[in-house]
Amino acid sequence: MADETNHNQAGEVAPSTVDKQAPSVAEEHAPSTDSPEATDIPTANAPDPKAATPEDNPNAAKPAAVPPKREKPAAAKAATAEKPAADATAEKPAAAAKAAKKEKAPSVEDKPFVEFIEQDYLPALQKAIAQQGVQDLQVSFAKQKVPITGFESAEECWQIIGSWSEIGKRQFNLYFPEEDIQGKKGFSCNEGKNPSTFESFLIDERKITLDLLVYGLVQRLGGQKWLGRN
Repeated sequence: MADETNHNQAGEVAPSTVDKQAPSVAEEHAPSTDSPEATDIPTANAPDPKAATPEDNPNAAKPAAVPPKREKPAAAKAATAEKPAADATAEKPAAAAKAAKKEKAPSVEDKPFVEFIEQDYLPALQKAIAQQGVQDLQVSFAKQKVPITGFESAEECWQIIGSWSEIGKRQFNLYFPEEDIQGKKGFSCNEGKNPSTFESFLIDERKITLDLLVYGLVQRLGGQKWLGRN
């Protein structure tokens, strides 16, 4: 069996390949004597950088720094502080409008019956009929019997009596048996003699107003051909 040791020509024993490589490997991983230096050779005594705290191990991973909380600019703070006051100001006009609505003055139709007829209806009716060309209209308001045959036993009721004599004697009566403009109403007319018929007046209207009461009577007299050129 051949000897593993190589002999040179001088008879000296040459070192093996393993012997040549061992010093270089040891030197590569051996620490320097000049200054302390960490090596890549693992050691059982080194702490885990992830598990150790910064106080125990300077090589431990440090937690990420939390950025400081940013504060709102002064203008934003002022706007936020003033918002409730602005909302309160906005609510004031709505509350004022609601109060004004509650305090709204009653309409003329809400007046007591006699007061409404004398103060509002008669002046408006005279003006409207005069605009139709009637110059000598005479209007009165009285509580009396209905001047129609068959109503002799009926109680007295409030009536508006209007008359003029441009072409003969023309007269109309507007009756309020219930003393209420929203209640039942009647109408009659005649030329020189007592009326013969009692008509219902504005019975299809749900709510009677001053304008409607004036317009209805003017329309009825116009249908009788008593206004204008008739």
